Amino acid sequence: MGLPPLASGPHGTDALRPLLDTVLDALRAGTAARGGPLPPGGPDAVAARVADAAGDILPDRGDPEALRVLVTALAEGAADPAHPLCAAHLHAPPLAVAAAADLAASVLNPSLDSWDQAPAASALEALVTRALARETGAVDALVTTGGTESNQLAVLLAREKHGASLRLVHGENAHHSLPRAAWLLGLPEPVVVPAPAGTLDPAALDEALTQVPGPHLVAATAGTTDAGLIDPLPEIAGRCSAHAARLHVDAAYGAGLLFSDRHRPRLAGLEGADTVALDLHKLGWQPIPAGLLTVSDTDDLAALHHRADYLNADDDTDAGLPDLLHRSPRTSRRPDVLKAAVTLKTLGRGGLGALVDAVCSLAHAFAGLVDAHPRFELHAPPTISTVLFRPAGATDDAVAAVRRALLGTGRAVLGRARADGRLWLKATLLNPRTGPDDLAALLTLVEGHTPR
Repeated sequence: MGLPPLASGPHGTDALRPLLDTVLDALRAGTAARGGPLPPGGPDAVAARVADAAGDILPDRGDPEALRVLVTALAEGAADPAHPLCAAHLHAPPLAVAAAADLAASVLNPSLDSWDQAPAASALEALVTRALARETGAVDALVTTGGTESNQLAVLLAREKHGASLRLVHGENAHHSLPRAAWLLGLPEPVVVPAPAGTLDPAALDEALTQVPGPHLVAATAGTTDAGLIDPLPEIAGRCSAHAARLHVDAAYGAGLLFSDRHRPRLAGLEGADTVALDLHKLGWQPIPAGLLTVSDTDDLAALHHRADYLNADDDTDAGLPDLLHRSPRTSRRPDVLKAAVTLKTLGRGGLGALVDAVCSLAHAFAGLVDAHPRFELHAPPTISTVLFRPAGATDDAVAAVRRALLGTGRAVLGRARADGRLWLKATLLNPRTGPDDLAALLTLVEGHTPR
């Protein structure tokens, strides 16, 4: 047995072509075997099927069928975000053009920790990050793995600018990664501001900023995980300005509205933020990961400057080689920017905006079906593309049981959220190809699994 072929180099494409056929055939076979949005049987059944397919994962002699077998097993056991009844999480089906670009990124394998490992990728990253930063009213952006890393990085930059006594102030509705970032960075216990209607209360924020000694970092949310709600950003930015507080906006979900002429006004006030988190693997339809953190003051990035002689020696940077190490706390970084660049260029603002408009319209259509159905209760009209609903008169235990029953059969994937002291089913609609019949089928499935 000779040496295995490489994916890149002069013969890489010849080696990849038959392997890609194998992968595509395996994806098709696994998807057909699954037959729905989720594999049936629950965790133990899925684990058993995967173990059976994998066998000895490190055999003495290699298995030439491993690619076909394991890709088939992964597809058969996947939660398929492209299935119209897979609507639990902020887990978008990736665009084909983005996945194809991601293959090129994997094949070429640039590492964005030094220019000599990623000459073109580093130049492309600079173009994309600045373009997307301008969308939020900022001047630059860093590529991250998603909202969690972006939020952690925003807290880090604020701490380095204002010191270890920095107080993080966030709403009850904030993502769990924000208080966790304060814990990771050794900051004082965050100040939690009430969010009585699911969004941060500006008056309560003003009181907290008045009473709690600073310096302050206020974290607002544009697109909450549970219901997709948007904090009153203009009022929050005004309170931050009045108290000289720094403002971070977690727009990992909601930032995609910027692409839509119809929905962009909902993010008014975003330009007042010092940092903004956004995820293109949500309302950008990218393969995970695809996060960014925008910054309004590039001086903040000085906190990330670091020297490693083998990557960014002073004489190399003085000679004009770009320093990439200060673009992330991570060292090795894959060129995730390529898939985003290809998508932005291929679809343009109009194409992406049309996708955003489509899923927002789907959410309103589904909310209308729920509201008109006598056996269901709608929590509220959707703000973005998330709908909270529940069987009328059901207990919280019954709502949880309905969701788990659907997961066990593999016929539908719904999330759960607690709002107004009750448990709700959550449908997060991110598949623009979902149709009216799919929405009706989802509601019928829930009704059929609700005990009477």
